[in-house]
Amino acid sequence: MKPIWIVDDDQSIRWVLEKALSRANLPVRSFAGPREAAAAMETESPQVLVSDIRMAGGSGLELLQTAKQRYPGLPVIIMTAFSDLDSAVSAFQSGAFEYLAKPFDVDRAVELIMRAVEESLREATVDERLAEEPEILGQASAMQDVFRAIGRLSHSSATVLITGESGSGKELVARALHRHSPRAAGPFIALNTAAIPKDLLESELFGHERGAFTGAQATRRGRFEQAENGTLFLDEIGDMPLDLQTRLLRVLSDGNYYRVGGHSPIKANVRVIAATHQNLEERARQGLFREDLYHRLNVIRLRLPSLRERSEDIPLLLRHFLQKSAQDLGVEPKRISDAALAHLTRFPFPGNVRQLENLSNWLTVMAPAQTVEIKDLPPEFQTVGAAGVVAQGPQGAGGPTAPEAAAGEAAATQAGGAGARGGMALDAGQWEPTLRREVARLLRTATPDVMDVLLRRFESAVINEALDFTRGRKVEAATRLGIGRNTITRKIQELGLES
Repeated sequence: MKPIWIVDDDQSIRWVLEKALSRANLPVRSFAGPREAAAAMETESPQVLVSDIRMAGGSGLELLQTAKQRYPGLPVIIMTAFSDLDSAVSAFQSGAFEYLAKPFDVDRAVELIMRAVEESLREATVDERLAEEPEILGQASAMQDVFRAIGRLSHSSATVLITGESGSGKELVARALHRHSPRAAGPFIALNTAAIPKDLLESELFGHERGAFTGAQATRRGRFEQAENGTLFLDEIGDMPLDLQTRLLRVLSDGNYYRVGGHSPIKANVRVIAATHQNLEERARQGLFREDLYHRLNVIRLRLPSLRERSEDIPLLLRHFLQKSAQDLGVEPKRISDAALAHLTRFPFPGNVRQLENLSNWLTVMAPAQTVEIKDLPPEFQTVGAAGVVAQGPQGAGGPTAPEAAAGEAAATQAGGAGARGGMALDAGQWEPTLRREVARLLRTATPDVMDVLLRRFESAVINEALDFTRGRKVEAATRLGIGRNTITRKIQELGLES
């Protein structure tokens, strides 16, 4: 790991932070002023930069701007006296990770720096992934199946039918199939058949001769002709009119087609990849889609999972889209708090990956702080829907709160001894109704920030029980909960659990 840089003209501040960070086994390097740090930055970079604002040798804000120009993902912590809070606001606007008000508690300063280190390491991983420019992001097992299918098809030019919900990324998969096929050197032409009026779609697909209809003042090549020796991607194929389905079937059958108004057949050397969010078998049974065309297209079917089926990919995708959106707008990328990330991971995202990308663009422009919390999300994202965890409980009041229920279960388990802890599992049916009643009560009483309130109470109950179990040993509690030591320390402070 690279060292943390401390920049301050006060030697005592540098000394205190050096000693504290060394005790935390973090490498550190100090500078007496911004000029020395800026000069060092020409050849090397820190893991985290901690700088005072007002120094005899220059301005910490200027150093911040220099650091961000050279290393956009570098977390910068600005130290400031309370009288400098206006400057701290300017620091945030310039992309600072956080500010540290003087005088500060050394332990809290170290914790803040360690949070910045975690962010730096995480952002470095994201940057590496972005630098590789992956075609499709996904670590979920369902997406690994898609990647394997693309790999198996890399030596084939077979017709492929991609199915999946709207917004799930079907065109990205089609492009990947083309890019990893024997036709990769040829063109990739995409056409959304649902977006073209029926009267124009035939000409779009097959082209037309001059004078074929009113307004046809010149011969025009269609998408089949444009895709010669390459791939033609027909999106929303289920919406294609029946008469055009017949013409498409003929091309897939014998490889020939005619321009509108033309009399000479044109030989097509084109691979067709089709996509739909509809059930083509059902549409064929209803007489809305030709069954013989369906079988021609369904040579190889590739199903793309919805985002709620691969919710573990949401953090990776969200950070990717935030980076991309910030790059497009020329601004500092927004960060997502752990609570907001956990909340969004439970959100059903009916609009799939496209909806997540739109949310990222909205947050880049509209979120008030550099770190996005649950309260900063658009209203429609602040409550988890029916496909998520909690949205709306049944009518009725009374009953213990969720933390009280958790505490009661903990007491019952403790009474049962170690064997009960190791072998008994609390059935969801025992606690979910209680939780839903509490949600309903909070909603009826117009309690603000219901999700935030419940999350804090839930986290408090879990951490308190873990600390009771480990007799106050934080590291062991964090290990048993599956979270980091720094995370449990931060949560204890944020939730006011310190005794």
